[in-house]
Amino acid sequence: MACVLETPLRMSVLSEVTASSRHYVDRLFDPDPQKVLQGVIDMKNAVIGNNKQKANLIVLGAVPRLLYLLQQETSSTELRTECAVVLGSLAMGTENNVKSLLDCHIIPALLQGLLSPELKFIEACLRCLRTIFTSPVTPEELLYTDATVIPHLMALLSRSRYTQEYICQIFSHCCKGPDHQTILFNHGAVQNIAHLLSSTSYKVRMQALKCFSVLAFENPQVSMTLVNVLVDGELLPQIFVKMLQRDKPIEMQLTSAKCLTYMCRAGAIQTDDNCVVLKTLPSLVRMCSKERLLEERVEGAETLAYLIETDVELQRIASITDHLIAMLSDYFKYPSSVSAITDIKRSKGQQHCTCMSISLDHDLKHAHELRQAAFKLYASLGANDEDIRKKIIETENMMDRIVNGLSESSIKVRLSAVRCLHSLSRSVQQLRTSFQDHAVWKPLMKVLQNAPDEVLVVASSTLCNLLLEFSPSKEPILESGAIELLCSLTQSENLALRVNGIWALMNMAFQAELKIKADILQGLSTEQLFQLLSDSDVNVLMKTLGLLRNLLSTRPHIDQIMSTHGKQIMQAVTLILEGEHNIEVKEQTLCILTNIADGTTAKELIMTNDDILQKIKYYMSHSNAKLQLAAMFCISNLIWNEEEGSQERQDKLRDIGIVDILHKLSQSSDSNLCDKAKTALQQYLA
Repeated sequence: MACVLETPLRMSVLSEVTASSRHYVDRLFDPDPQKVLQGVIDMKNAVIGNNKQKANLIVLGAVPRLLYLLQQETSSTELRTECAVVLGSLAMGTENNVKSLLDCHIIPALLQGLLSPELKFIEACLRCLRTIFTSPVTPEELLYTDATVIPHLMALLSRSRYTQEYICQIFSHCCKGPDHQTILFNHGAVQNIAHLLSSTSYKVRMQALKCFSVLAFENPQVSMTLVNVLVDGELLPQIFVKMLQRDKPIEMQLTSAKCLTYMCRAGAIQTDDNCVVLKTLPSLVRMCSKERLLEERVEGAETLAYLIETDVELQRIASITDHLIAMLSDYFKYPSSVSAITDIKRSKGQQHCTCMSISLDHDLKHAHELRQAAFKLYASLGANDEDIRKKIIETENMMDRIVNGLSESSIKVRLSAVRCLHSLSRSVQQLRTSFQDHAVWKPLMKVLQNAPDEVLVVASSTLCNLLLEFSPSKEPILESGAIELLCSLTQSENLALRVNGIWALMNMAFQAELKIKADILQGLSTEQLFQLLSDSDVNVLMKTLGLLRNLLSTRPHIDQIMSTHGKQIMQAVTLILEGEHNIEVKEQTLCILTNIADGTTAKELIMTNDDILQKIKYYMSHSNAKLQLAAMFCISNLIWNEEEGSQERQDKLRDIGIVDILHKLSQSSDSNLCDKAKTALQQYLA
């Protein structure tokens, strides 16, 4: 019976709420301005903390009317201010509320309000703008649409501590990438915000600090400027270091550590500077301890990972600071599946309800973020040093955690797990032991089957390492259909994937069996091979030439491959030698010719190609010694007198002037060229 009564009861409550909301909206249209003002004030009090009331008022059309009143010059300043306050309160509801406000073009109306001379109204408009711009559904570009907005906001910074707090918060949320950084920098953001770091208001100091962190991120121009800025006689880096002190709020310590980290990574502060080694790095390690809140541990680990990512010495220092490697293992002690968290909560006697569902999402989010941060930091720590990698892998259940991370539901966790695996895969010892013991190639191949490009790039880089000739994983990877997968990567529009695809094939072809080489050539196709050799990126070209060189190794393989693909390969070689390429590319191409010349039957493809012979002759007299030497290696293989037909080849090469060049080179001041020329000439004398 209770269920039958429940529905009418809910409808009754809903109709009461709707009627009450309608009453608030109707009062906005009263002809008496005082009654309108009182109606807005009552509406303000009614919506505080009441999302249902906010949603009802939006549906009933309160927003367009509030915006109309806000923009009317005939409205009193008090009314316009109260309208801005109510709109700000509506924006503090759900994301759908913010979307509705954006659809009503609230941002241009509020920005127009900033032109008012009335400070209280300006502050209310800024507070509302702050709430809207900090919502994830608001496009940051809306702040930059009108070129007059940023300079006006800069001018408003001096009006009050509230304008300072709100404007800095708007800037820090809307500065996404180099274009935004440049706009803010060019309009004097550094100079206008720097003095706010000495404000008496903690909120102002904090928002100014956040501004500097987003301005400095990956931006050498801003970072170099910040290093030399003085505030009350102190340089900014010194101020940031003071904000790192333990007696400061954690939020301030973390954000100042970010500022110093970003300035260091941008090259404005040296990695061996005391403010980095003795202040920033230890502070970030401290943020990773279990005494800190989960959010702080995540932020601390991610910032530290970025700080040490490219510096070997910082990686070593971090690895021995406060037992960091062991400390990070605690990041994995939070369950990462809904069922595991639910079981824990039930065992603690928590009832399953909407609150528990929200709590589950929150716990799951933290579990994922902790894993992601730990994997990232492990990846940075193990990027270069073999001893550090060993310590990481010896951490309890580490390889199992990585393997599990590769199949996590969160894409960010999967990406950071792959990054960690990639970092550890640089170890020859680990490739031969831990990687084999845990068969990491299996989940890695699974990741490669279906993943976004950012994951594919790191996963394919890792696969390159697992395909090195000393890796025990190479054979099972081959058997799992890797060739087809890698050949498909070489056709990607993503440059990094093309490079990794061809790089992995190059590693696969090194000292491989003839069948594997034939499968690679078949999988690539001649058309794709020429496409790669015509690629505008030199890395793709070099790795493709490296692949050809590895395919054309060992005499029987050279003869077999050249008998089936000789014409196309010789065309490719001609294409490169005639093109506008750098020395390294030309040298690699001449090395391919050297390998072909080492074949028993394959060398005839060179000897019967006058164009190629003239090119070899040309490079023997080139101004670059590397190219001269590479060309001479090719000649040596062609004239080696212990092989059948050497006399005929020697005669032909003498006729085109090769011997004359060898005599000249035998007098070279370059000892390598001189020795190689003399060795070649001895073949004619033998």
